Amino acid sequence: MTIKDLAQQYKSYAIALRREFHMYPEASMKEYETQKRILRELSSMGIEGTSLAGTGVVAYIEGDASGKTIGLRADMDALELKEENSHAYVSKTDGLMHACGHDGHVASLLLAAKILKEQKIIIKGRVKLIFQPGEETASGAKAMIEAGVMKDVDAIFGIHLWNDCESGKISAEQGPRMASAGIFKIFVEGKGGHGSMPHQGVDAGLVGAAILQNLQTIVSREINPLDPAVVSVGIFNSGTRFNVLPADAYLEGTTRCFNLEVNDSFESRITRVAIETAKSYRATAKVDYQQLVLPTINDPAISEIVKRSAVDVEGKESLILFEKTTGGEDFSYYGQLAPSAFAFVGCRKTNQEEYYPHHHPKFDIDEEALAVSGALYAQVAINYLEEGSHD
Repeated sequence: MTIKDLAQQYKSYAIALRREFHMYPEASMKEYETQKRILRELSSMGIEGTSLAGTGVVAYIEGDASGKTIGLRADMDALELKEENSHAYVSKTDGLMHACGHDGHVASLLLAAKILKEQKIIIKGRVKLIFQPGEETASGAKAMIEAGVMKDVDAIFGIHLWNDCESGKISAEQGPRMASAGIFKIFVEGKGGHGSMPHQGVDAGLVGAAILQNLQTIVSREINPLDPAVVSVGIFNSGTRFNVLPADAYLEGTTRCFNLEVNDSFESRITRVAIETAKSYRATAKVDYQQLVLPTINDPAISEIVKRSAVDVEGKESLILFEKTTGGEDFSYYGQLAPSAFAFVGCRKTNQEEYYPHHHPKFDIDEEALAVSGALYAQVAINYLEEGSHD
């Protein structure tokens, strides 16, 4: 039987698991019951799993010990969101919901493990199953890496079920696929006073507004227009009363880009603009910048293996060209340590009257996509290790 045949044979298994995980979502880095369930399921397959980085899980499917090791990663956390669906497997945990497909990622990787293990497919190396916590808070990949998850990994592959793509379609182009994400906080300090006598103070609200405007020149005047980038302010707070000159202001925003050099320049540029703008108004500013995730960039060689694997399991018609997205993924940190590729697997319901995007309280997936993503996980592992044995 082919990998696709096996995935179809076990599809109901993946759907049942996905629905179970969907009903019992857990917050980032608190996936305790999810971890236990994954460990039990692996054990039932004869695979020994171990906990890592708190609520993460790692396990191996052993093949030729002299071969390479490929990591297959699935994230497992839910979002702090109240579900508004009415299906039978709606979340039973108030205020938490799998609104990004991570329940399907876990089910898909367990399906791949079942295919590879139970059918005793010859593996010319080792497959490392990586169930990662805390993707939504951009903390899980870092925690797993700090715990040593990448020390024996020669390449790594990840999947995201994607509601912007037709169910069953696969996108795995080389190069940038998802953007970096940074968060900046700017604290402006001026001098309070009476609104009728602004010359006696330093209007922090005005300073904050000037900083907000000047930040936009970073993208429009400092970054090559061929390198897409975003600097957006989402929070701007200042003032307490209509006739009181605000003594302070607070701005908070995000950065996005696909170029590592541009990404590394954001902090210094934002800091310069904020401090110098404030100084020109006789105020002061402090900047706190935090890198959430790096750009997710597909290695050309691994990307080609993924595309060939997609053809193996779903045919040439499954491959699509899907534009990169400014959403971020902490899978990007693995790509700093080993060749990596990240694929979008379409999961949009074709019979759904209204489209609900990721992170929406009515988000749901076409569960037929689970067989596609599970098969792709398994086929990529087989193909990568097969090629690695000929190096």
